[in-house]
Amino acid sequence: MIQYDYIIIGSGQAGTPLAFSLAKSGRVAIIEKGQLGGNCVNNGCIPTKTYIASARKMWDISHAEDYGVDIPQSGKANMRKIKERKEAIIGVDRNGIEKGFQDDKNITLYRGEAHFVNDYEIAVNGETLTAKNIFINVGSRPRVPEMYQHTPYFTNENILQTTELPEHLIIIGGSFIGVEFAQMFKRFGSKVTIVERGPRLIKVEDEDISQAVADILKSDGIDIILNADDIQTLQNKDSSITVNATKDKSVSVTGSHILLAIGRMPNTDTLQLQNTNIKVNERGFVEVDDYGQTNVAGIFAMGDCNGKGAFTHTSYHDYQVVQSFLSGSKTRKISDRITTYGLFTDPPLGRVGMTKKEALQKGYKILLAHRPMTKINRAKAKGETKGFMQAIIDADTQLFLGACVLGVGGDEIISALTNLMYAKQPYTVLRDAVHIHPTVSELLPTALEDLTPLN
Repeated sequence: MIQYDYIIIGSGQAGTPLAFSLAKSGRVAIIEKGQLGGNCVNNGCIPTKTYIASARKMWDISHAEDYGVDIPQSGKANMRKIKERKEAIIGVDRNGIEKGFQDDKNITLYRGEAHFVNDYEIAVNGETLTAKNIFINVGSRPRVPEMYQHTPYFTNENILQTTELPEHLIIIGGSFIGVEFAQMFKRFGSKVTIVERGPRLIKVEDEDISQAVADILKSDGIDIILNADDIQTLQNKDSSITVNATKDKSVSVTGSHILLAIGRMPNTDTLQLQNTNIKVNERGFVEVDDYGQTNVAGIFAMGDCNGKGAFTHTSYHDYQVVQSFLSGSKTRKISDRITTYGLFTDPPLGRVGMTKKEALQKGYKILLAHRPMTKINRAKAKGETKGFMQAIIDADTQLFLGACVLGVGGDEIISALTNLMYAKQPYTVLRDAVHIHPTVSELLPTALEDLTPLN
């Protein structure tokens, strides 16, 4: 048995920075069964946004004449070169992490699958490691129900490995992953159909956001089928795939490939947690307290696998929370963070705090600020006037309850509102601020000049 001060399972966005931090005070073992860097580096944020950037170039080419630019012929997506560009970018990150581990004399990297022998002992590659502090950072993977496993399918992971452009991509699932890949591959040149069980896309958002996103996708030529119950897949003799569903009456669509985008599940099932006293819920997420610690002292769970957030920024914040706890300061808590995220369509959506529906359900008396992108000169100059910005204000405290910017620059602009919410400053601070002209964000103060009661 090999004794360490700390054992980290997984090199994702919480595990990697924690390893470097803890190595300053003790010996660290970090175990990784896949590629270094976790989902964000290898299959999530970075590679998908790299693909989205290529898709945007396709859009620029096809719309060049709208801007007075004559291009003699349309562009063509080269999936092999797009993939090579993605691999080059993420390779820099992976290699940087590996070199960092190699150069730190207090970090030992184990390549292999870990499982628990008991609460404080971990088996990997035939060796047993032990430590008083163990950190689980195993992430999540695409959920693939058994009913779809009898036909070939893509997930958000293996579709990034293809070098051939699907002729007709049918995407089952209309939330974040499905919507981003739909627009991306449509712009690459595929025919794209989204099949969604629910009555609208991105059900966590307000209905006006869902409708606006649907309108954006339809303007790109994407077909959307909603209220699709009993979705089934069938591979045909010519290798095409037919997706059948019920929508008032039977609907059927046949394509060359399907992409399953119906949620994710935690990678905790291989850890053999049944050998421990660590509690998990019915969905496989490790239960943790406000500091990321499980019910077993000294054992923590961070990132996707604890069910407290499904984003890179929440995973990194988990690392900060755990680090704060270990230092004794306890200045950070999971419950302190405000929900914020981006949908990286074009235009993107930036979201912080509550939706209108959530605020009303919680009984707030709210005021709404709203501004369509069609009234924003910078958006008009850029030729990108789809979407809107809006903020929800607590009428009693004048504090922001939530906000969204669906439109050009929305994923960046939302940070201004996020900062004000953390600072607990009234909306009047932003309303009375002077912003640069001409920008999209300068219309946030203007929108706050005219508030509409919603109750």
